[in-house]
Amino acid sequence: MGVQGFPTLKIVKPSKKPGKPIVEDYQGGRTAKDIVDAVKQAIPNNVKRISDKGLNAWLDANNDTAKAILFSDKGTTGALIKVVATDYLGRINFAQVRNKETAAVEMFGIATYPSLVVLPGGTEPPVLFGGSFSKASMKEFLDQYASSTKSASAQKPKKEQKPLVAEDEPSAQAPAEAEETAASASASSAFSFASSSHASEEGSATPSGATTETLDDNSQPTESPDPNIVPEDTPKPAAMPDLAPPIPALIERVFLEQRCLSPKTTTCILALLPQAVDDEQASLAADASTALASLAEIAEKHSQRGGKPFIFSVPARNAGQGALREALQLSNGIELVVVNAKRGWYRRYEGADGFGKNALENWIDAIRLGEGAKASLPDGLVMDEKESAKESKMEEHGEL
Repeated sequence: MGVQGFPTLKIVKPSKKPGKPIVEDYQGGRTAKDIVDAVKQAIPNNVKRISDKGLNAWLDANNDTAKAILFSDKGTTGALIKVVATDYLGRINFAQVRNKETAAVEMFGIATYPSLVVLPGGTEPPVLFGGSFSKASMKEFLDQYASSTKSASAQKPKKEQKPLVAEDEPSAQAPAEAEETAASASASSAFSFASSSHASEEGSATPSGATTETLDDNSQPTESPDPNIVPEDTPKPAAMPDLAPPIPALIERVFLEQRCLSPKTTTCILALLPQAVDDEQASLAADASTALASLAEIAEKHSQRGGKPFIFSVPARNAGQGALREALQLSNGIELVVVNAKRGWYRRYEGADGFGKNALENWIDAIRLGEGAKASLPDGLVMDEKESAKESKMEEHGEL
């Protein structure tokens, strides 16, 4: 993982390629609050925001799959519901509706916030969650309706839940502090899909067609084969290649500016990563993964020669990425640019030769040799001396 000091936090996310996750280096503060906030921000958001206008279409889609709607008076999606939605990804579809969406609120008779409603699917009526808003309580409730556990839970009586009608009686809720604590404790579980145990039925009677055999008293048991003997035709496991550590990620705007856009910073190679893509844009995700793998190998070779890091990835959630794309008139896809704030120039990788290691090495070597045209950085993109000094002071923080 390329860990060189402690404490080190790396955020690992699944990618389109199995076995090759996306690894981001945390570059933020070292206080407990800073780290918890960073982990919460990195939790995948599988909760769809629904308005009155789009509610019916969302309800009509995939009616055979259970759905859960969180009615909230907050404009943002909390860490707890993001964690729970990720745990049930593929088994329960989650949505969040704001209290100002009056048609949806009246349709389900919501009187208090937050309120969680489950639609089991098919013709079954919706059910209002009546427990406390903690992960354990919500999981106990949602397990009854998750698609992978329906067959097992159908044989067990469900716990009584509150009928979904417009009543003045509020549902039981936990304080905001309890929700925050549960979200913090559960944040790490958001980077992997939770799998539920499947109950299997075992028949007590002998299966149809089975035969019984009784050994005579004189019969001798045969010797079991030696488990340590490996047959000659057994294929050998494939050797796993050594992967280069991922390049550092500049996840916040302040780090992008301090590392590459300050008056005294020299050459930086930046990989501007696109937003999360769907299956129709799989080639875009493949290009991004290939570019990151190629840059990681190049950076590793440079590091072995004793050089300082100069290749960084910039995730889409970095607020400075959008400003950089707009200023340099870049596309919304994967973009590679070399910037030198001290000398005021930049150069964009055109991508005609693909994102393989050889193609990117040739591009970097050409820049080192001064080949090709360089463009001037637009005014206002590089911080002035006062801003740079101010940002340096803001970076100081307490130790963990």
